[in-house]
Amino acid sequence: MSQPPPYQHPGYYPPPPRQTNGMAIAALITAFLFSPAGIVLGIVARKQIRRTGEEGWGMATAGLVIGAVFTVLWVLAIVLWIVMVVWLYREAANLPTPR
Repeated sequence: MSQPPPYQHPGYYPPPPRQTNGMAIAALITAFLFSPAGIVLGIVARKQIRRTGEEGWGMATAGLVIGAVFTVLWVLAIVLWIVMVVWLYREAANLPTPR
């Protein structure tokens, strides 16, 4: 007489991977395209990640930091450009007039 097959335990299924927050991805991308938007999206993404537990905290932080750095660089470039234009305008006023 043969024995019945041993009881088989159901297979182990690991939990599904956590999703990456879409705002975090958008924050990182827009930080390079339009840096102020990267700052805003990074802040919003970090709040969502804290609330939902999704992945993407690093991307949201990177978008926030890169957006802030690029925004500061753009502001400095604009201020330097304005200073240069004003200086050149004043220097042009001091040029001797041709006879």
